Amino acid sequence: MTTIDQTSAARQPDRSLVPRAQGGRPRSDKAHRGILDAARELLIAEGFAGLRLEHVAARAGVGKATIYRRWASKEELCLAVLDELAAPHIRIVETGDTHAELLAATRNAMHAVVDTPFGPVIEALLSQIAMNPQLGDPFRATTVQSRRDEVRRAIGRGIKRGDLRSDADIDVATELLVGPVYFRLMFGGELTPDFAERVVDAVLRGYGRPAGSTVES
Repeated sequence: MTTIDQTSAARQPDRSLVPRAQGGRPRSDKAHRGILDAARELLIAEGFAGLRLEHVAARAGVGKATIYRRWASKEELCLAVLDELAAPHIRIVETGDTHAELLAATRNAMHAVVDTPFGPVIEALLSQIAMNPQLGDPFRATTVQSRRDEVRRAIGRGIKRGDLRSDADIDVATELLVGPVYFRLMFGGELTPDFAERVVDAVLRGYGRPAGSTVES
């Protein structure tokens, strides 16, 4: 057994002999970061129609082939930008307080579009998400589905606690909590803390368990 282990070990490369980048991130990570940053900046400045991968490459200081080794099209690159920007603003922390968790569902979406680069990027891509299946379909299957799943879990917890009716339509409630944010983003209207409170109050009026009613076992 010892002989086999030694033979196997002998076949492994001596990692001390593998050259490493001097300081900072490995070159590939630095290029990856630079491409995403450049794509985000150009999307905000020029929109999807004006986005050219050669311009992204020039701004990132890489060759165009470096982009194509990671993403096969500008739709794939834009999706990567969207996914990265949205991810930090999806999770809803379980607190035991249904009102607070539902409010987080609305506020998370609102914070992302008002206070972070996700807002101007999603504005630049809204029309493409609607009509370009190469971008819209995977975006709905990843980022949108992740947000829906997280909100659904919060609503499910509210039902289990007895704060929401057991017959609450979870799909509709999910859309009622997040949909108004994107409606105002697209068609105008203030996105304020008071607006988030009003959205949640309306959902609780529609789906909250009436006072005095018993929780179904």
